[in-house]
Amino acid sequence: MKQKRPATQQQEASFSFAQLQRSAGILLHITSLPSAFGIGDLGPGAIAFANFLHRSKQTFWQLLPLNPITAGQGFSPYSANSSMAGNPLLISPELLVKDGLLSKKDIAKYKVEESDKADYERAEKTKQALLDKAYTNYINNPSALEKEYKTFIKKESYWLHDFALYTVLKKEHEGRQWSDWETPYKQHDAKALKHFEGAHKAAIDKVQWQQFIFLKQWQQLKTYCNSLNIRMFGDMPIYVAYDSADVWANRDIFSIDEGGKQEFVAGTPPDNFNENGQLWGMPIFKWDVLQQQNYDWWLKRLRKNLQLFDVLRLDHFRAFAAYWQIKAGAKTARDGEWINAPGHELFTLVKKEIGEMPFIAEDLGHIDEPVYKLRDNFELPGMEVLQFAFGEGMPQSVHIPHHHVPVSVVYTGTHDTNTTVGWYKQLDKQSRQNLMDYAGIKITQKNVCDLLCRMTYASVSKLAILPMQDVLCLDEKARINVPSSGENNWTWRITSAQINAEIEARLQEWCTLYDRLPNNYSQAIYF
Repeated sequence: MKQKRPATQQQEASFSFAQLQRSAGILLHITSLPSAFGIGDLGPGAIAFANFLHRSKQTFWQLLPLNPITAGQGFSPYSANSSMAGNPLLISPELLVKDGLLSKKDIAKYKVEESDKADYERAEKTKQALLDKAYTNYINNPSALEKEYKTFIKKESYWLHDFALYTVLKKEHEGRQWSDWETPYKQHDAKALKHFEGAHKAAIDKVQWQQFIFLKQWQQLKTYCNSLNIRMFGDMPIYVAYDSADVWANRDIFSIDEGGKQEFVAGTPPDNFNENGQLWGMPIFKWDVLQQQNYDWWLKRLRKNLQLFDVLRLDHFRAFAAYWQIKAGAKTARDGEWINAPGHELFTLVKKEIGEMPFIAEDLGHIDEPVYKLRDNFELPGMEVLQFAFGEGMPQSVHIPHHHVPVSVVYTGTHDTNTTVGWYKQLDKQSRQNLMDYAGIKITQKNVCDLLCRMTYASVSKLAILPMQDVLCLDEKARINVPSSGENNWTWRITSAQINAEIEARLQEWCTLYDRLPNNYSQAIYF
C-alpha cells in the first residue's frame, strides 16, 4: 500500500516532479465538453467531467490554452489574441443564472440540442447576447460583485486595460488587424488612446467585466477540482499571434519594425514529415530587449498562467534553447536559420522570482543536446508519446517504453496527433510489424487502443495522460487537430452518454493495476 507523504507548510508554493507518486490524467479541452450553448464551457458539463475524473481515480485534467479565440485564426487556442486574457466563450450561462445576472428564461431560448461537434459561430452569437444582457443587469444592480470586480481591475491592470482597449478598437475598425488601424491607434499613441477611452468607457468596461466573470468561473471550477484531488494541467504556447493585444501594446519585444510590419517570424525547419518545414507566422521575440527589461513580460505571463493552473506545459520548449527564424514574407520555412535563445538565463530568473517551477517541457520535434541540457538543468519533465515509438529505429527511440524515464509525462498521443485507432489505420506495414513484435501479440483495430493505453499506464513515467478520444477508443473522426490544416479543427466534442460507468470502471482498474491511484489531496500536495 502507498504511504501518504506528510503535509508541509510550503507544499502549495512548491513543486517537485521527483516527489510525484505514479499518477494518471486525461486530456480534454473545455470546448469539447457537453453543453447546450454550441461549445463546452465552465458550467455543469465541466463539473460533471470533474466528477467523472474523480470517480475514475484520475489526478490530472490536462487542457489546451484558455485564451480568447477568433474566427480569423480558425478558433485555434494556439493562435489567441491575448496571452493573458481568458476566452469569454467559455463563460457558462447557467452559472450567470446562479449568480443572479441572468434568469432561466433569458437563457432558455438560446439552448440547442447536444452535439458531438462544436459550433463556434453559434456560440459567439449566443454568448455575446447573453453577456451583454448580464452586463446590463450588473450595471443596474452591481450587488456584492462590485467590490470584487474593482479589486480584479486593480490586480490585473498590467494587461487588462490594453486588452480591453485592443478589443474595442478592433471592433471600431470592423475587425481589421491592429496594423491596419488609424495611425495614432496603430502606434499606441497615449493621447489618442486617452481620448478614445473617454468616448468608449462603457464598451471598455464591458470587456473588462467579461474577463472578471471568466476568471471567477474558472477559479470556481479549479477550486472544485482541487477539492476532488484533481490538478489542472494547462498549456502555454511560446509564441503569440501578430494580431494580438500583446504585440500591439508591447511591440518593442517582438520582431516588428517601426511601421508595424513583421521582420522575422516563427516556424520549424524541413523534416521527414514536411519538406518545406512549418511556417507559423507569429512574430519571434527580441530577446535582447527582453533581457534589458529583466524578462518582465515573461515573468508576468508565467505568473498569470500559474494563477490559472497547478501544472503548466511549455509548448515548443526547444525555442527557449534555440528557435527557427524565418524572414517575414517567405513562402515556406525552408530558408530560416537557428538562433540561440537565453533560456538558461530566463529560467534562472524565473526560479529566483517565482520559486520552484511546475512546468512540463514539450520536447518533441527538432530536439538536440542543448534542448535536453536546458530541460535537465532545471529538472523539468519531458514528454514521451507512444505513437512516435514504432517507426524506423524503434529499439533506440526515446518514446519506446524501455527508454522511458520516471521524470516524464507519457501519452498515447497528443492534441496534434491522430487518435490511436486512427493512427493505427494509417500506420505503414513496417511500423505495424514493429508494434506487433514489441507487444508480442496479434494487433488489430479492435485491440490497439486498449494495448497502447495499457502501455502508457505501465510506463515508468510518473504521469500517464490519455486523450479522452483514446479512453473511448474512437477513430480518426474524433481527431481534434490536424496541424497546418484549418478545416474542422478544434470541433470534436464528447456527449453525455459517452461518460458512463463502464469507462469509469476501466480507468479505475488501470489505475489500480498500474499503481496510479491518487493520494489524499487534502493531506499531501506533491507534483
